[in-house]
Amino acid sequence: MEKKEKYIFKSEVKQLLHLMIHSLYSNKEIFLRELISNASDAIDKLRFKAISSPELYQNNTNFGINISIDKKDNTLTISDNGIGMNRQEIIENLGTIAKSGTKEFIDLIEKKDHQLIGQFGVGFYSSFIVSSKVIVRSRSATTHKEIGVQWESSGNGEYTVKEIIKKETGTEIVLFLKSEEKEFLDTWKIRNIVNKYSDHISVPVKIFNYDEKKKIGTWDQINKAQALWTLKKNNITEKEYKEFYKHITHDFNDPLIWSHNHVEGNNEYTSLLYIPEKANWDIWNRENKHGLKLYVKRVYIMDNTEHFLPNYLRFVRGLIDSNNLPLNVSREILQDNRIAHNLRQALTKRILQMLESLAKNDDKKYKIFWNQFGLVLKEGPAEDTVNKITISNLLRFSSIKTNSPEQTLSLNDYVKNMIPEQEKIYYITSDSYLSANSSPHLEFFRKKGIDVLLLSDRIDEWMMNYLTEFQEKKFQSISKIDKSLNKLIKEDKNKENCSEISSEIFIKKVKEILKDQVKDVHFTHRLIDTPAVVLTDVNEMTTQMAKLFSAAGQKVPQIKYIFEINPNHILVKKIMSIKNDILLYDWIQLLLEQALLIEKGNLDNPNQFINRINKLLINQEV
Repeated sequence: MEKKEKYIFKSEVKQLLHLMIHSLYSNKEIFLRELISNASDAIDKLRFKAISSPELYQNNTNFGINISIDKKDNTLTISDNGIGMNRQEIIENLGTIAKSGTKEFIDLIEKKDHQLIGQFGVGFYSSFIVSSKVIVRSRSATTHKEIGVQWESSGNGEYTVKEIIKKETGTEIVLFLKSEEKEFLDTWKIRNIVNKYSDHISVPVKIFNYDEKKKIGTWDQINKAQALWTLKKNNITEKEYKEFYKHITHDFNDPLIWSHNHVEGNNEYTSLLYIPEKANWDIWNRENKHGLKLYVKRVYIMDNTEHFLPNYLRFVRGLIDSNNLPLNVSREILQDNRIAHNLRQALTKRILQMLESLAKNDDKKYKIFWNQFGLVLKEGPAEDTVNKITISNLLRFSSIKTNSPEQTLSLNDYVKNMIPEQEKIYYITSDSYLSANSSPHLEFFRKKGIDVLLLSDRIDEWMMNYLTEFQEKKFQSISKIDKSLNKLIKEDKNKENCSEISSEIFIKKVKEILKDQVKDVHFTHRLIDTPAVVLTDVNEMTTQMAKLFSAAGQKVPQIKYIFEINPNHILVKKIMSIKNDILLYDWIQLLLEQALLIEKGNLDNPNQFINRINKLLINQEV
């Protein structure tokens, strides 16, 4: 056999191993769950590949995972007869983390949440929590020669690889346990861990048991070895559902809710769908793999099958087992498959029903869901027009009446609390809750007791292009010109007998000063404490949308604002009395710049704005 070749771990793996070895996991026994889960996946992959290539079985169809203990050598061995690995695969799988965003992930777990490690899918490295050295021996099922490969590392930044003789296909992992981890050499401890985490793995997990009196060794099965989703719901405990979730997702947290269903008829399938308690760290990564595990007639086919879920439900985890799809189904076939399309529709409705039930019956849990996944669900109105009404009912918002940045108000509750003369659902979009809640556009609404939705998530402006009405009430941005709002303002003005300062001469002067800087100028009675605001016309792009386009590097057309002036404001009254045209020019420009600063959060020429303020302060002639 060849000599060992030494390799250096990639820097990200070095960092990961350092975190592992220094007790990244709070619960050390998790390492066994991770290794058994990997072994189970390897067996599933061999079964799938053997559908089209039966020769891969190599007379080996009695699949299982074996665990043996050697107290003399202080070793724990986990072996499987799955797909196995060749030399290149073992280097790629055990020496590199080939995932985008790895560096960001490492930074996150160093700063914040160590349990994120489970979501990253690097369970093998958890071996080093309890081991001073790890040896992996593997032979790929694709080779008929009795030649395998051995990988060895002490977790110190490097590893060795060499060719070995290996009669059986599959993988064997030998853990040389640290002296303080000898509890994992007790058979009862291993049995308890397997019962706790891996009872429903679909292949037998066996442990070697040696009877000192009889001098006989036997392999005893220590798990049920029956796929959990194939059992009747009444025979499955809550604890078993939770542990199965952790097995298929590598998540440390319990799921928030789940739904287990068997559907018969033309399209027969079983689904087990989970909604996590916490969002994946990389849920916004475009390369993030998501979707369900796919089985066909209880045969594993593939992971992360995104074809059965719309993108706005990418946080859902679980599996689907179909009796109608062909065993040789591929991602390409699923793309245009009628059965897959029908399953997608059915599963989408099932998940939305789960969320509806949660929102109706458990407000506390729904708040947890919304805080974790609300931003993702907001993609729904644009992506899923069929279920738009259901999605709309699930949305939650902040508003001026809830008076909190926490998004708790449903659209149904908003409509129930509308005042009699209110025709539309009013909202405002902004960069933050604070800027939305302090906008001068809200002054009239606060006075009239009309609630306004405060939308400050980046996705909100885009979402409102598709969320146009709810319960036959249209949505209306209060930073746009609107006839229904003008009607409310007019009625309110008439009730208060407010006499509008009719000064066509003043408005004409303002238009002459501003020229093409604005689209139009007129007085308004929507303001109380603010001298002036700018609005966009009905068909104009909003300020917030322009910001989104700009942030995405796209060219933004110039927005021509409508300039509204509050005739009842003391500053405006003083400005109207100015006779000096030069001074009037500066004050009108200052009013516009103030309004633009409030609306946009910035100015094209802030230095000019400051100079104008200083000039007027020095002048003091108003």
